[in-house]
Amino acid sequence: MLISKAKMSKPLVIVPACVKQLGAHASHTAQLKYVGAVVAGAHCMPLILPALGDVADLAGMLDTVLDAAHGVMLTGSPSNVHPSRYGELALGEQPFDPARDATTLPLIRAVLARGMPLLAVCRGFQELNVALGGTLHQAVHYVDGMMDHRENTKDTLEQQYAAAHRVVLEQQGRLFQLLGGPSEIMVNSLHGQGIAKLAPGLTVEARADDGLVEACSVTDAPGFTMAVQWHPEWRLEENENSIKLFAAFGQACESYQRKKREGV
Repeated sequence: MLISKAKMSKPLVIVPACVKQLGAHASHTAQLKYVGAVVAGAHCMPLILPALGDVADLAGMLDTVLDAAHGVMLTGSPSNVHPSRYGELALGEQPFDPARDATTLPLIRAVLARGMPLLAVCRGFQELNVALGGTLHQAVHYVDGMMDHRENTKDTLEQQYAAAHRVVLEQQGRLFQLLGGPSEIMVNSLHGQGIAKLAPGLTVEARADDGLVEACSVTDAPGFTMAVQWHPEWRLEENENSIKLFAAFGQACESYQRKKREGV
């Protein structure tokens, strides 16, 4: 390993990349707002994991990386989880990233098996549900009774990431406790897909007014696991709830790092 565990002072957080075409070349990418949130919000060191997909020894690669890490953050993405991953055919034209699917879904299961801290955002929220056996609405806005949760692509980024609707928190839930007790919060909304069937082993933490699950946690996880459909990484320093969420994730990573050093 090029990473010396003994010399790492801050916890190391794995951030899986997307595969994106940049000009004539396909590239592994991770948006700065996610990487920056790991640094500024969680006070951890990010390490971008290439979306290598179905490489010959993916399991071995994940074991090696996770041996050195103390947490994982699953980011949002313009792409969707391929419906074949939850037993459906693709409806209409959608952006997919099969290499990311093939990397993150086994990564999630490996992380949970180790009891590592996990924070999942937007696509990552949906990946967690699919990895554990849940399904997705491929177009929430076409489902009877559901709101249109998409952003207006003609708006500026400031407008797209502005608070769009409220979510109501489960008052006995982990997110409710983490944020210090608000029964509802305002969140941004930039997604066309959402949870249809909640995976076994997940607990609902918050819902939108139309009933769509907006946050969940892993029921029996020994440590921090939180997944949200919105984007807390966007200008997190301006949002008290985002600050609390990333701080709690960072503290969990630090605790996991300390236990590894002590051999617990």
